[in-house]
Amino acid sequence: MNELQYSSAELMIINAARLLRDGDVVFVGVGQPNLACNLAKRTHAPNLVMIYEAGVIGAEPARLPLSIGDPTLVSGSLSVVSMYDIFANYLQRGNVDVGFMGGAQIDKNGNINATVIGGYDHPKVRLPGSGGSQEIAAWANRCYIMTPHQKRRFPEKVEFMTSAGFIGGKGDREKAGLRGGGMLAVVTDIGILEPDKTGEMILTALHPGKTVEQARENTGWDLKVNAELRTTEWVTENELRILREELDPTGIYLKGGG
Repeated sequence: MNELQYSSAELMIINAARLLRDGDVVFVGVGQPNLACNLAKRTHAPNLVMIYEAGVIGAEPARLPLSIGDPTLVSGSLSVVSMYDIFANYLQRGNVDVGFMGGAQIDKNGNINATVIGGYDHPKVRLPGSGGSQEIAAWANRCYIMTPHQKRRFPEKVEFMTSAGFIGGKGDREKAGLRGGGMLAVVTDIGILEPDKTGEMILTALHPGKTVEQARENTGWDLKVNAELRTTEWVTENELRILREELDPTGIYLKGGG
């Protein structure tokens, strides 16, 4: 039994970081995905190349960046180019391995809604919208998302498709002309969802102490479970130390996880 105490945010960030491979080129957003990437770079993936939407390639931030235009991203970076160059000459050419996504809803086929809750013309909630996520979802070789596992966040079908996952099922991405691999992992505070051969997101892993029943109760469709359901590795003291002491010592994105 692991005696370490950690928050749901820390659990998700650490497990998302573990998905990254040494040498990956990653399109990074601010917030928790940024923490996941920097954690991976400080642990098992020292050769991770981080790209930020504002035009920074190979960022080596000395402190936690507060936006994609934070000056700390430029110091020590490999290159600084225009936003157009980032999207046209790197992302669309297939040079980005991983895109970290965000959104309010993710559905059965890995599609993301970050635009509206309710009807588009008269929404209940107006969300931030796409930013660059539509293009990242279309062209990145792999896409990941971190989100709390709540039923309202996991409807069977998103109310508005901001970013394409597998659309209506495997094969739809190719028909739409999207080259990227689509949504290959959803990391939640209960476990990990990955697509099956039809493009449906299924439960492939549980975090220690979590149950299949918890995952199903918090999913808006009949969640399938992989025949070889695994358990993720325990959070380590070193991972927590790096997150809390080096990456986000004031708890801006960890939200009191210390």
